[in-house]
Amino acid sequence: MRSSLRLLAAIARDQPSKLRKPAVSFDHFIQRQRVLGLWREIVRALNKIPNSSTKVELRNYAREEFDRHRNVTDLQHIRYLHSTGKSEFQTMRRYIDELVG
Repeated sequence: MRSSLRLLAAIARDQPSKLRKPAVSFDHFIQRQRVLGLWREIVRALNKIPNSSTKVELRNYAREEFDRHRNVTDLQHIRYLHSTGKSEFQTMRRYIDELVG
């Protein structure tokens, strides 16, 4: 290997990558999967609504809520937000079922 390539490889090893995210714990991983599952469930339910301003408003509301809490790292807070979001979604789902049905 050329000396310049070895130098670049050594520098790359010593400096943390801006592209690589830090590893998360298994509990964080599980909670992330649950939150993503809730997001998918919300999007699927909203896709059943015919195109209207209501559909756009509900999707924007859900998106803003997820974005607002994107950087939360405390597991207890994540669990709380997930359970709160799930109960809000159940209320929204009843409304969606009335619109669609």
